[in-house]
Amino acid sequence: MEMSFSDNLKYFQTGIFNVLNDRKAEMLKEGRTVYNMSVGTPDFEPDRHIVDALIDAAKDPENWKYSLGDMPSLLEAVALFYRERFGVLLETDEIMSLYGSQEGLTHIGFSLCNRGDVVLVPNPGYPIFEIGPYLSGAELAFYPLLPENKYLPDLDSIPHETLSRAKLMIVSYPMNPVCATASPEFYERLIAFARKNNIIIIHDNAYSDIVYDGEKGGSFLSFEGAKEVGVEFYSLSKSYNMTGARVSFVLGNSEIIRNFRMLRSQIDYGIFKPIQYAALAALTGPQDSVTRNCVEYQKRRDALCDGLTGLGWNVPRSSGSMFVWARIPEKFKSSTEFCTELMERTGVICTPGNAFGSLGEGYVRFALVLPAEVIAEAVERIRESRILE
Repeated sequence: MEMSFSDNLKYFQTGIFNVLNDRKAEMLKEGRTVYNMSVGTPDFEPDRHIVDALIDAAKDPENWKYSLGDMPSLLEAVALFYRERFGVLLETDEIMSLYGSQEGLTHIGFSLCNRGDVVLVPNPGYPIFEIGPYLSGAELAFYPLLPENKYLPDLDSIPHETLSRAKLMIVSYPMNPVCATASPEFYERLIAFARKNNIIIIHDNAYSDIVYDGEKGGSFLSFEGAKEVGVEFYSLSKSYNMTGARVSFVLGNSEIIRNFRMLRSQIDYGIFKPIQYAALAALTGPQDSVTRNCVEYQKRRDALCDGLTGLGWNVPRSSGSMFVWARIPEKFKSSTEFCTELMERTGVICTPGNAFGSLGEGYVRFALVLPAEVIAEAVERIRESRILE
């Protein structure tokens, strides 16, 4: 039997994370030491009260049925959390849970875009930012994030003909992979820009709790007019070390959320209730570990950035997120070439920047998922390898 498959699949390639993971497994079989800093999965444990809430809820057979929506207590907890954490007032019809922000970013375009609508997407950017709109049939218009502009979009440089067709714009700060944060002035300009050009803003706020050097992460929704022009995704994955639980929220404009909810009602039956109880415990319980983990991430950042800079490779300190973004040493021709040689010679695994868009070429991304002392070992391995010479 001859099978044919969707043309959409032609857009995808084997994920770089899978390629790196396969080689990592081979190296471990060979008995080699590996320092895997490619995938951003936190190595911290979730708090015990979160785990206990899930276990206790799972013991009730009623919680194994379709949830068919969000528990009122969870929506109220999210509203309270956003008021206390970000100073944002939300009604329960301005909140909806998701199977992680990646799921939400994949599907929201189906409720917003018609085929041929233009979506403004960052380059470099996290892959789902473009994959979601692409699958919804939208036309992608990439806006550059350049170091000379502190990795912020130059809103004035976007062509008028693009703006006239643009339906929505995807923005994310702190930004994965470039590790930049945005100022309040930027968000004020962004909201004015969205109003002027009738463009919906989708803000991914996955790393608001991982911001460094005494700064505090915020919310797009805390700025006047934000709920009129868009929504924000807030994830529990990185803040509470719940990546596998797959739970996040979309918040903001009630009309966008109402239509998105209607779409999602056709493709799922609500978040598994024990997961909802775990999310409730995370948002209403002690927040000490969120602060403590951020302090530890900063130690890791400093160990990596300062250590590599001390070897002669200028690696800037990240402003936010659990990553480090660095230009590759000059003697290497491509990100992939450098990552491959680095992995083979030192056991240090990072992600080539071209996995995040054409403007990521010439860069690499490290995930801060190893203790500071282990990162120091990795830096020493790089020194011993003489790969930077």
